[in-house]
Amino acid sequence: MEGFTNIRTYYDLSKEGTDWTDAFRQAVADAEKAGGGTLFVPAGIYPTRSIQLKSNMTLYLDNGSELSFLDNIEDYELLEGNFEGITRMMYKPCIYMSHADNVTIRGEGRLNGNGRAWWERIWEKSLEEARPCLVYFEYCTNIKLENIYLTMSPAWTVHPLFSENVVIHGVTIYNPSDSPNTDGINPDSCRNVRISDCLIDVGDDCIAIKSGVEESLVLKPCENITITNCNMVHGHGGVVIGSEASGDVRNVTVSNCVFQDTDRGIRLKTRRRRGGRMEKLTFSNILMDRVMCPFVFNMYYFCGKLGKQPWVSDPAPAPVDKGTPVIQDLNINNVTVVNASACAGVIAGLPEQPVENITFSNCSISMTNKKGACVPAMMARLDALCAAGFIVRNGKGIVFDNVTIRQVEGECYTVDEASQVIFR
Repeated sequence: MEGFTNIRTYYDLSKEGTDWTDAFRQAVADAEKAGGGTLFVPAGIYPTRSIQLKSNMTLYLDNGSELSFLDNIEDYELLEGNFEGITRMMYKPCIYMSHADNVTIRGEGRLNGNGRAWWERIWEKSLEEARPCLVYFEYCTNIKLENIYLTMSPAWTVHPLFSENVVIHGVTIYNPSDSPNTDGINPDSCRNVRISDCLIDVGDDCIAIKSGVEESLVLKPCENITITNCNMVHGHGGVVIGSEASGDVRNVTVSNCVFQDTDRGIRLKTRRRRGGRMEKLTFSNILMDRVMCPFVFNMYYFCGKLGKQPWVSDPAPAPVDKGTPVIQDLNINNVTVVNASACAGVIAGLPEQPVENITFSNCSISMTNKKGACVPAMMARLDALCAAGFIVRNGKGIVFDNVTIRQVEGECYTVDEASQVIFR
């Protein structure tokens, strides 16, 4: 096959099991000179540091193969990257692409980030620069990830940034529940992204859609995102938008998914001075089981830098300006929730900018009040919640059409400082 290269031809097999970094680097360089090609990784374990792929290239991981990324942190080179919306120095990602086109990573093999050494440094607060993602690409087009298994990521697992035409299909992601900030897939200021048939079980958000913060050097929208036929397990949120959304998030469709044992199901989070619009979002045909709170639309998000400033949680209206975030035009249809523990849902808008034009239709929510199911308040101005109903505060144009809520402790709906809330 033209352009097909076996990685083993680049390595002295008598040294197998030590460090394959140079072999991968040379194989990629030769493929780049040839204008592209397929790098074939047969069954076996390949310890390596970062691998940078170039345009017109396929990395094929055969069944039984594993790229095992070395955890000797000081040996990783540094580069300028972007994490949580901020341009900063970071350790080079395990798989890295920049300004590359037509790159595919596929096969039935594994990428193992061996993240525990990185997590321990985070817990110790001894890591000087940002951790690497397992797969990170920026300013790229026509990128595909298909069928591979990703595990033990040092930070976010898959982070597409400022990229277009991204396909992530049939991918399995597993990171332990205690692993810090190991989100599954985070499209960030990207356009035309399709995520399908994936299983995601991680230590933070399963899928988080982002577009920078107020301090970002570049603000671009994240738009035209399709998520379908995915299973989300054990994350902090099933599908999350924000809190980094200063560049806008729009035209998002999520359908035919299952969320199980996630803290939240569909979660939108932002705060004052962050700006940005979250709009034209559709969620349909979703099943949630043992989710603490299935719907959270929160404009008082307080985690991260400046999150504890008094203006974040101030209940008084603030002036509307370019830093005022907007959440509007959501459609939630055919969602079934069983064994929700904290509350049926929370809409917490700002008094100066309510959450607007949200329609829930044909939804069924069943609560559980089992011992230990209560959780602390998830945002400003709410007490701890256990088997509570739907809370609407500072909402406008909220429609509940054929929505049933069962086994609630107290009222099914609590509406406060809201207008045009309609029940059908």
